[in-house]
Amino acid sequence: MKEILESREFKELASKRNRVAGFLTFLQLLIYFGFIFVLAFKKEILSQKIGEGLTVGIPIGIAIIVISWILTGVYVYWANGFYDRAVEEIKDRLRR
Repeated sequence: MKEILESREFKELASKRNRVAGFLTFLQLLIYFGFIFVLAFKKEILSQKIGEGLTVGIPIGIAIIVISWILTGVYVYWANGFYDRAVEEIKDRLRR
């Protein structure tokens, strides 16, 4: 296990994982806090009525929740598809 953790390939892979996770986290925070800032400073934008008892803010809020699910799915897809496979390849190479 120590050999795997100290290998150059695994460190590069872990660095790539951190970049992907960091980017997705940044994107999620940007979207979320963008919504909060608009709500705090330009609430008239989100309070515009688009239907009976429905304002612009409600579908945007729902979209933010859906986007967070999608971003989580992107990470899971990437981790299960690329990251896990790459870890197994590194383990196989180091076992030989």
